[in-house]
Amino acid sequence: MSNPERSDTGLYLHIPFCRQACHYCNFHFSTTMNNRQQLIEALLKEMDLVPGKQRQTFRTVYFGGGTPSILTAGELERLTTGLQQNFHIQDPAEHTLEINPDDVDEEKPFIWKELGFNRLSMGIQSFRDEDLQWMNRSHSAQQAIDALTRVRKAGFENLNIDLIYGLPGLSDEAWEKQVRKAMDLRVPHISAYALTVEPKTALHHLVEKKKHPDVDPEQQARQFLMLTELLESAGYEHYEISNFALPGFRSGHNSSYWSGIPYVGLGPGAHSYDGQARYWNVANNQQYIDAIGAGRIPNEKEELTPAQRINEYIMIRLRTSDGLDLSVLKKEWEPERLQAWVRSAEKFVDRGMMSITDEQMVLTRAGRLFADGIAAELFVDEPECL
Repeated sequence: MSNPERSDTGLYLHIPFCRQACHYCNFHFSTTMNNRQQLIEALLKEMDLVPGKQRQTFRTVYFGGGTPSILTAGELERLTTGLQQNFHIQDPAEHTLEINPDDVDEEKPFIWKELGFNRLSMGIQSFRDEDLQWMNRSHSAQQAIDALTRVRKAGFENLNIDLIYGLPGLSDEAWEKQVRKAMDLRVPHISAYALTVEPKTALHHLVEKKKHPDVDPEQQARQFLMLTELLESAGYEHYEISNFALPGFRSGHNSSYWSGIPYVGLGPGAHSYDGQARYWNVANNQQYIDAIGAGRIPNEKEELTPAQRINEYIMIRLRTSDGLDLSVLKKEWEPERLQAWVRSAEKFVDRGMMSITDEQMVLTRAGRLFADGIAAELFVDEPECL
């Protein structure tokens, strides 16, 4: 695949600290904060070590985690100042801060606004206390509602909330109430994910020990379709399988990921992509701190083959409402090869899972339930890319 323009690069900072461990989470985080100041120093030093940064203009900045809102105003200011000193960030740019409801007091949202953040992503997950307790979340449903009120009072309108469906014990009626609650609260962007039992998580251990029931795929499919119908009828754009936005509120940062645009990740466990290769930092706080202190970024690198780049494009683009742009593949393949590949996809049209035009390949609502499987069937082998 050809290199995307480098003027749209995204910048991601991983803040690997949480107050407590959610049962389902498989992101890199720590509930021990003994080396917190050392890690912030290491993040600042990594900014200085990033190669080729002067050749890039960053149009999105995203503080993720972990729980970035756990940081103090002074710690966040040091990091935002470091970014401004080390990177060319477009003005205006989308600056997102991930937050947890229990971190939102009366003062913090105004501080975040002053530091330049103009978009907040709140990990609500559920408006039901029984769900939050089951997931081992550190906030209550009322705290989530209060937090939305407080961030709006500070002037934040570009807001996302995360919700999780398909939990054991979450009835279709209860899930519908969750979605309607988000709509009633006028949240302009909703990221909704099916509960996944990830290996090595507390939830995986509990399921293996028969202490928690496993997920029900039929329940998850029903609740996904309910979610889609409710939000689309309310004017939300279903622009990526797990993401819904009112017009003008799509996530610029994540949209870049789904378009195959390069990004730079900073911090332990963070990933980067330059259009040809993928990099990932060591997912261990102390090892990260020690390596950065020695003047090197502790990452591994994977050069992507032509087939890997094409297959990744197929995977991520089929998840979006814009679908797969066939003109991109026309630049990579001979016409006969592309035509044969498109013909192989027509079986999904016959099944009502996909629409195909001369320029686009887009999944239908029914097809989105099987997006990963459809993409896998369309993957190509290395010799086919020659």
